[in-house]
Amino acid sequence: MPWQEWVGDKTVVEPSIYAADLSRLGDQVEALLDAGARIFHVDIGDGRFIEEITIGPIVVRSLAPLVHGRGGVLDCHLMVAEPGRQLAKVKEAGGDSVTFHVEAVEDVQVTVASARALGLGVGLALNPSTPVEAALAAADAVDLVLCMSVHPGLSGQAFMPEALPRVAQLRRLLPQEVLVQVDGGISLENARAVREAGARLLVAGSAVFWQEDPVASYQALVAEAEAGVP
Repeated sequence: MPWQEWVGDKTVVEPSIYAADLSRLGDQVEALLDAGARIFHVDIGDGRFIEEITIGPIVVRSLAPLVHGRGGVLDCHLMVAEPGRQLAKVKEAGGDSVTFHVEAVEDVQVTVASARALGLGVGLALNPSTPVEAALAAADAVDLVLCMSVHPGLSGQAFMPEALPRVAQLRRLLPQEVLVQVDGGISLENARAVREAGARLLVAGSAVFWQEDPVASYQALVAEAEAGVP
């Protein structure tokens, strides 16, 4: 599975470009690549599954040469009502992995198989109100499970502390090779706790891009997420 190669034994902070200054997106991504970031989170919203229309494959296409040229990965989070319709478009644009919401599909296994057939990494996302057990039926077929720690949509929402026991429950129930990802409100105040609960992938948007120095903020989050790891 590609995610094991991309992550290794590290805890990874993924800058979420939805929170970036889109007028300076290439420069901001390049600066983060210089700082060591290699996995970038791309939130694709359709105005149906979530209220907001965010960014789409055209942005992935623009970023792919820069990110791939530096050995990086574009991790695409499909906050859309019919994720199966977007898989080929994301792949053609240069996306490396797709995560879709269990709430958005009738048959999780069919969507997973479609993504795998395209050579994509695959994740399964759970909204805050969705029982973690909803991810278990497909647990052996995916690379990661994304535990939302805010309601999907807007950047800048506060972290929901009730996500921590959900992360810990997922880590206990999932196969060890399946990674746990957390998205929403990640900050210096909670990054270590999220990692200690069992997450290895921490998506950070406003905590990176809305700060005066995004590179320094990213580096501080990485340090905090890895603090205390032998």
